[in-house]
Amino acid sequence: MSDQVFLLPDLGEGLTEADIAEWKVRVGDTVTIDQVVVEVETAKAAVEVPIPFEGTVISLHGDEGSTLQVGTPLITVSGTPAAHEQYREEERAGSGNVLIGYGTSEDTRVRRRRVRRPDVTPSPRSTGGVRVISPVIRNLARQNGLDLSGLSGSGPGGVINRADVERALTTPPETADAQRIPIKGLRKAVADKLSTSRREIPDATTWVDVDATDLLAARRAINAALDADAGVSLMALLGRLALAALKQYPELNSTVDTARNEIVRYGHVHLGIAAQTPRGLVVPVIENADTLTTVELARQLQETTALAREGTLPPARLTGGTFTLNNYGVFGVDGSTPIINHPEAAILGVGRIIDKPWVVHGQLAVRKVTQVSLSFDHRVCDGGVAGGFLRLFADYIENPITVLGRL
Repeated sequence: MSDQVFLLPDLGEGLTEADIAEWKVRVGDTVTIDQVVVEVETAKAAVEVPIPFEGTVISLHGDEGSTLQVGTPLITVSGTPAAHEQYREEERAGSGNVLIGYGTSEDTRVRRRRVRRPDVTPSPRSTGGVRVISPVIRNLARQNGLDLSGLSGSGPGGVINRADVERALTTPPETADAQRIPIKGLRKAVADKLSTSRREIPDATTWVDVDATDLLAARRAINAALDADAGVSLMALLGRLALAALKQYPELNSTVDTARNEIVRYGHVHLGIAAQTPRGLVVPVIENADTLTTVELARQLQETTALAREGTLPPARLTGGTFTLNNYGVFGVDGSTPIINHPEAAILGVGRIIDKPWVVHGQLAVRKVTQVSLSFDHRVCDGGVAGGFLRLFADYIENPITVLGRL
């Protein structure tokens, strides 16, 4: 008889430690080859650990709840030298002290077939030659119908780990008619900026349906009083009303300086206008838009978006915005949850205007209705401010003359 120390095996996936969740044996118990002796909890899963030899338990190296490092003593067993030597042979076979599949040689696999391993039964869609360390990984593959036999492992000795399985599950399959389109140029710039926004800004969105009948009537009246060349677009009116609402809720005209942990609230409004162009989505900026009259705003908006669609707008005109207006109604959709144009704190969106039944003074009528939405950075304000701004903007749309008359 001799004592053999079984070390906490390599759990795979770069894990270096585990917590003892529950011992399955006690000192004095007799254990057999591949019997589960302990359940450990890693950063990713609970794993049952089998022992690679047989004998009598003489020591448990750790209480339940304690943390052990990979490669440190887990359990000591007194058994026959032959059983211990078998374990050593498997280590020399190349697999090392791993959790499942102690040894990779053919001779070792032949000897092991006599032992029932309920926790490591190969997936119905895989073969017995697959090198998988963890039963958790086998289960993940089985649940997703992934055939492990065709998968190459990136772990030591070609062992398949969780990263290999997840990569196989998320990589789109190649098909004969598939087209790969490089993400570069403007598409890459847009992707990078929107990804940064989603990654850094804790955003939230609120929305409301609005009766825009009087806004359309106001636009007709304004344009009837102006020269043909000085017409005011609907987007210009919406921008004008948004600027008026921002005066009451300046919290949304700001940014977060993460380096100094400060909110920077601007005293000016550089209005960004989301525009779809043949080259992709761009956001040209109208500087100091809050100082312009409605007609001046309309003229600059027309010129700026025309240059953006032609691709001749200087790069400097595509940066520096403090608040963005997005008219996604031009795509024929009612609503959206627009992504904030980083590093701004809010983006206001307007959907299509269509005929809908609406209650006016207690009577049902057909009105021109739209939906407006606001995505905002929850670090600069709470829902009360965001909701207050959006409700005020909606009120301005429903009663535009009272607002435009003061601008």
